[in-house]
Order: sequence, then structure tokens, then C-alpha cells
Amino acid sequence: MKIRFHGAAGEVTGSCHEVEAAGRRLLLDCGLIQGSREDERRNRDPFDFDPAKIDGVVMSHAHLDHCGRLPLLVQQGFDGPIWAQRATADLLRVMLEDAARIAEGDAERARRRRAEGRSFDADELEPLYTQADVQEVLRLVRGIEYEEPLELFPGLVLTLRDAGHILGSASVELVDASGPEPRTLIYSGDLGPKGTPILRDAVVPPKADLVLLESTYGDRAHRERAATIEELGRIFHTAWAQGGNVLIPAFAVGRSQELLYWFARHYEDWGLGRWRIFLDSPMATRVIEVYDRHTRLFDEDARRVWAGRPHPFRMKNLHLTVDPAQSMAINQIRGGAIIIAGSGMCTGGRIRHHLRHHLPFENNHLLFVGYQAQGTLGRRLVDGAAWVRVLGHEVQVRAQRHTVGGLSAHADQPALIEWQAGIGGRPRVVLVHGEDRPRQILAEQLQQRGVLTSLARPGEAMLV
Repeated sequence: MKIRFHGAAGEVTGSCHEVEAAGRRLLLDCGLIQGSREDERRNRDPFDFDPAKIDGVVMSHAHLDHCGRLPLLVQQGFDGPIWAQRATADLLRVMLEDAARIAEGDAERARRRRAEGRSFDADELEPLYTQADVQEVLRLVRGIEYEEPLELFPGLVLTLRDAGHILGSASVELVDASGPEPRTLIYSGDLGPKGTPILRDAVVPPKADLVLLESTYGDRAHRERAATIEELGRIFHTAWAQGGNVLIPAFAVGRSQELLYWFARHYEDWGLGRWRIFLDSPMATRVIEVYDRHTRLFDEDARRVWAGRPHPFRMKNLHLTVDPAQSMAINQIRGGAIIIAGSGMCTGGRIRHHLRHHLPFENNHLLFVGYQAQGTLGRRLVDGAAWVRVLGHEVQVRAQRHTVGGLSAHADQPALIEWQAGIGGRPRVVLVHGEDRPRQILAEQLQQRGVLTSLARPGEAMLV
């Protein structure tokens, strides 16, 4: 087996790894590059390989940094199967259709600005891909179950295992038995921390020769979840006392649903009955429907919460806003509103409109509950920027900012080390999906434990 790294090798977006095995060529993920405008322009660059010569794609999960370039892959000649856990297969439709809608909308606005003689970004005159491109992707998707080995091609067997990151997330096992000695590659995908609400804990594969391990938080340990829950309660009580709103940028898949779970669990403790709670994301609303179809993937605690009251997705004061006019009306509310809106890194979506209206007021609270990549608006806000540019406007930031790391959907350094240590066969480890500092620190920790560890670099190839 041979593997070559095309993305998420020194960064946390654009996940894409090419595997040659049993005479075939596969991709592990095909993700969108997210971050600054310059970073996102790279999505329009040709792939570093011929998509028409790829025999299949194996998906780890449905976040855009892992699936968002699939329509471009098909545009450029790929026509093979795309294997994904069944819940991931359902979420791919939601994620990619929404991404195409946003791209088409951005292109329409850019063409309108050009026609009106205003400044425009030439790269946005045509959408990155369209709804028609997404439909071509969806016809190739093959849903499969966890823990059911599938022979993709003669001598090449795939097994997906629960990664505990989002609904349907998987670590990938590929066994190449076509040669004289079988070789096993494990790709972690994105691993969730133990005890993540709703989801079951990540499953440790039995053995491997090589492990591709994510390293998003390879340099730190997360805060204890109990302390995080206590902090959230304080933020909501303080914001209520100050008469402000709470604004939460959140990923439509995973984080939004987890927040609603915690809201239901602590509805009385946090005094949430007095708030108006808005899930202002058409995509997150569609994702809720997918969660309802796949409750068998939930852990036991989540099943109990779903059976009790208030139901996380049906709290009496929860408003699911789909229509743009409903979204705009939220910004007329001067206090007593909790607004969960996408995107999680503030790079697009409805969150930008809410930021523009809420950042100038010091009684409002901005709550970050997920990773903020370099170059994103979210990262600038987390880093303390006094002014930011939002939707073409310079906005002063007076709102109070909070970063709550204990709700991360990514495993921290101790959890990554524990997961890797459970894999038999003393495999080599290659660190992917992490910026260089966290990767280097995690590599040092693994090497101290006798694990042969290296950092993936773009374009690099190695044998399994």
C-alpha cells in the first residue's frame, strides 16, 4: 500500500489522502479548504491527481472540510463509488446542497455588483459548484454500516468504526490482502472526546501497520466538561442580568445539536425558560431530521433525554428559523435572545448578519464553542480584534467574548494518545489534520512513548 497526502497536512481543512492498494486508487475524504479568502481560492485549483483515475472515495464524515470538494472531483472526471456510513450519507446531501446554495448566491451577488459598477471579487462570478453538481455526487454515494467489513475490490476490505465526532463519523480501516502479507491502514478521521453528548465513544481498531491520526488539539487537554457546563450557566445568567443577547456561532452538524442537548439537560439550572432560543440555520434544521432518523446511533444517556422532557429539538421556546425574513427579524430583539447560527468559524452563513448587529453593544455576549482556524473571522474575534470587517462594514467589537473549549468535538491530547495506544501491532503514526505546533507537540509525546511518529507534508508519499 502507498499513501500520498494532498490536504490537511499542516492545516485543519481540506482533508484529502490518496491510497494505492490492490491495484486501485482511493481517496480518504475530499474536503473543502476553509480560512482566509486566499486559502479558499485554492479550492478552484486543479487537483494534484487525475480525478478520472480515482477508483473510489471513502468518507470519514460529513463536515465540509472533509467532503466539500466532492462536487469538484466529479466535475473533473471522477465517476466511482463514494462509501460512507449511512448517517453520513444522509448528511452529505444536506451539507453539499447548502454549500452549493451559498456558492450560487455569492455568484449572483458578485454579478449584480459588477452590473451596478460596484467592486466585486472576480473569483465569485461563477459558483464553485452548483446544485446540479451536487446531485451528480449523491448518485454515487453508497451507505454502509459500522463494523461490517466490505470488500471494495478484490483483496481490499473496508471497515468503518464509530469515531464519536459527529453523527455517522467514522475511523477507516483498509486491509490490503492482495500481496504476500496483508497490510492494514487506519485513518482516524476526526475523533470525538469521550462522553460527548448524544454520541457513542470512539471505537479503537484492533491492529494496524500505519495510523493516520488527527491532531487538531494535539497540544492541549480540554477543560473538564463539568467546569464547562458551570461556565455556560454563568454566561447565560450574566447575559440575562445585563439585558443582552447571546450569540453562538456553531457548526450546523454536531455542535448545534449538542448545544440543544445541553440546553434540554440544564433547562431549569440555566433559567432557559425565560429566553427566546433561535436555531437560525436552515441546514441545522434539516440536520435535526437526520438525527431523528438515526437515534439507534445515540448513546444510552441521549436516548433517555430524547424520551423525557423537554426534548432537545422541541423545547417550547425554541424557534427554528428557515425563512430569511425570520432571520432578519431576530436582529430587532435587543435582549433575552440566544441565537445559534452558522457558520461555526464565522466564514459565511447567517452568523455574519448577527455579528454585524450585535458586536457593537457591550451587553451582548459572543460565545465560541468550537475550533477557529487561522485566517477566519472567528479566529480574529477569538484573538481579541477590536475592529473586524463584516459584510463589507467595519464593525467595532464591544460585545463580551467567551471561548468555551470543553465543548470541543475533537479529542484532546490525552484522548488522542489513549486511542492510539489501544491499537495493536505497534503501528507507525503519521499526524494529519492539525497545524504544525499542535502536531509537533503531539509527535514529541508519542515518541516519548516509543511510537515512531512523523508529520504529513503536502505531496509526500510513503509506504504502509
